[in-house]
Amino acid sequence: MANYYTDHPEIAFYLNHPLMARIVELKEKGFADAKEYDYAPVDLADAIENYKQILDITGDVAANIIAPNAESVDLEGPHLENGRMIYASKTYENLDATRKAGLWGVSMPRRYGGLNLPNAIFSMLSEMISAADAGFQNIWSLQSCIDTLYEFGSEEQRQKYIPRVCNGEGMSMDLTEPDAGSDLQRVMLKATYDEKEQCWRLNGVKRFITNGDSDIHLVLARSEEGTKDGRGLSMFIYDKRQGGVDVRHIEHKLGIHGSPTCELTYKNAKAELCGSTRLGLIKYVMALMNGARLGIAAQSVGVEQEAYNEALAYAKERQQFGDRIINFPAVYDMLSRMKAKLDAGRALLYETACYVDVYKCLEDIERDRKLTPEEKQEMKRYQRLADAFTPLAKGMNSEYANQNAYDAISVHGGSGFIMEYKSQRLFRDARIFSIYEGTTQLQVVAAIRYISNGTMLQNIKNMMESLTPNPSPVEEGSEYSKQMEGLLQRVQKLIPVYEEALAHAKGLGSQEAFDFLARRLYDITAELVMSLLIIRDAQKAPELFAQSANVYVRMAEEDILGKAAYINNFQAEDLNSFRR
Repeated sequence: MANYYTDHPEIAFYLNHPLMARIVELKEKGFADAKEYDYAPVDLADAIENYKQILDITGDVAANIIAPNAESVDLEGPHLENGRMIYASKTYENLDATRKAGLWGVSMPRRYGGLNLPNAIFSMLSEMISAADAGFQNIWSLQSCIDTLYEFGSEEQRQKYIPRVCNGEGMSMDLTEPDAGSDLQRVMLKATYDEKEQCWRLNGVKRFITNGDSDIHLVLARSEEGTKDGRGLSMFIYDKRQGGVDVRHIEHKLGIHGSPTCELTYKNAKAELCGSTRLGLIKYVMALMNGARLGIAAQSVGVEQEAYNEALAYAKERQQFGDRIINFPAVYDMLSRMKAKLDAGRALLYETACYVDVYKCLEDIERDRKLTPEEKQEMKRYQRLADAFTPLAKGMNSEYANQNAYDAISVHGGSGFIMEYKSQRLFRDARIFSIYEGTTQLQVVAAIRYISNGTMLQNIKNMMESLTPNPSPVEEGSEYSKQMEGLLQRVQKLIPVYEEALAHAKGLGSQEAFDFLARRLYDITAELVMSLLIIRDAQKAPELFAQSANVYVRMAEEDILGKAAYINNFQAEDLNSFRR
């Protein structure tokens, strides 16, 4: 029987990430829960075994329930009845299966009914569910909105809402409006305080809201009258049980058909303030968005994997000119690049997730006690790394998902264009990944300051230093050891190329010219990072990653040298050739 966890040992490999022991130590807070909950782990080995069991259950549900339902969900989609959104019929089966498997509220502490899983494990679950159906992954993964309520809400709000999510109630984040997409400072949904009822009231319209008819909403609204920027925005909790919100329209989309995208009308809807006023955009949405971006990186990796699976299976079966097409250089070149992007992208995803875990766990501990100076320093270090790596993980993986889905159709040839084959659905689903929760261009904006100030250059040098000499358990002097040493040397030669291109872009004396070149600098940065990560992983598990390391470094070398040449030959006045 298929299982999306055991069928892909590359996922289990990241349970041995260098930071995993520290993450478990912090997340379990000395394994204190074991005294109160008989299912809580008693040590590191027990925690890892617990994670494996949850991953195995999820892999089974994904492969044998969600995936078989995906085509039906894609064809039927959600629909509107009397101001309410109704899921596709098979989506209800998916929801029932994930609830019975206990896969809701997974990141929440056990005292609220959660599983207390780290972000890295949540990302693994997300990856598998996305591989089965990216649209359903949207509905399921929005449970992570509860992390923001947990971080910034009151204890009364935690006790009220978190157990409901742990029992399988859905969530949404209601941010965008008809005139406020990427520019959330323009949000105008109005929040007014009702003195008589001692509550807030929300009025206005929200648009492009994923899972918009959910049970519990986090809503960005303008609480400060007379303001027009982000300083007048606050975050609110809306409970569907209170009424006052109707679904006006469900968007008809290119892909992710199972994920309802709704336009909502708020009519004097009762709501609770989450946290403090005026911090809705400045603080709380940033936390929401970073979590969502990591979730889309995981969603993207899932589709990268499924696209590769479909292409590989077809190439092994399809015969042309008396031979299977997998033996044609043009085809196996495409397949090897798909697998290399998948493995390098997955490495970046779990590296980022582990950075997020360390600092988020320390933040949580700080709510109960004062951190030591060493812990404070550790928290700040990993928060900076998470902030720098998250836009790389989201941007690059969303682009790779699109590329892999495109190539899967190419491997299928004309069959890939036929609706009966899964590759066309993966292609349609993937297209949104590089758009929502911040386009790839906005990921460049988020990442560029860490590139321009040299932070990422130093991170790359630190990564290179940690891999030299080779810390691999692979026998020194072996074929794999020599191969990895050769790849490291090739990456080493690319670092001064990167430095030169970065210095040239900064030295142009034009912010507009630097912004124009920023995407190329972002790509070079990410490709160097992923080259080093996949080499590191190949040193530890050559049977899983050596081939992808070899292919990925060659791809990165080709791309970096070309983009560096473009940057180094660019002058500020060249912008005139591109303006329209």
